[in-house]
Amino acid sequence: MSNTDSFIDEVTEEVRRDRLFRLMRRYGWIAVLAVILLVGGATWHEWRKAQERATAEALGDDIIAALNAEDGAARAAALESIETPEGRARTVIDMMAASEQMDEAPGEAAARLMAIADRSDVEQIYRQIATLKAVMIPDSGLDAQDRRERLDGLALGGGIVRLLAEEQLAYLDIEAGDTEKAIERLNQIAADAGATPGLRRRATQVIVALGGEPAGTQDDADE
Repeated sequence: MSNTDSFIDEVTEEVRRDRLFRLMRRYGWIAVLAVILLVGGATWHEWRKAQERATAEALGDDIIAALNAEDGAARAAALESIETPEGRARTVIDMMAASEQMDEAPGEAAARLMAIADRSDVEQIYRQIATLKAVMIPDSGLDAQDRRERLDGLALGGGIVRLLAEEQLAYLDIEAGDTEKAIERLNQIAADAGATPGLRRRATQVIVALGGEPAGTQDDADE
């Protein structure tokens, strides 16, 4: 009986082995293809990361070289000549070029920044920063009404951008001779929980310079 059982086991094992070989011949290519895809995908991913790193390093080298030019106009021209696809990097480079033009060509700098601010394909935070930088440039060529309208739009938002826009609006109030409105606006900025220490300090200093009294000063004195 044991010989019979052993013979049956051997036959069963042989049938299983034969079936496995048939399955491997029929579907083995799928496993091979899967291995090839996994290895190829990993290789391509590493190659892409290396390419992105090399591109970023080359862009950084180009920016450093541009910033080593002798004067602001040359630096702005060198930055503008850097070839990079449209996107975040291009926007940052254009903003850097505008910063280099502020002293020698404030009108061109403001125009460059406003062009960034008016582009719908640029991220909102960059448009907001470009607007703020443009309205802050002396002799920018932007009239008070245009600056006020753009700042009003920023003041409707949130975060630090809103408060910085309010600060610039206060300066426009001062230009217009409305010191009472400027003091009121600056007091609101100084009392805002979202104001940074630097912004709060600037607001308080301007209030004092205008002959006003920072909100809370009297209460503090009474205490």
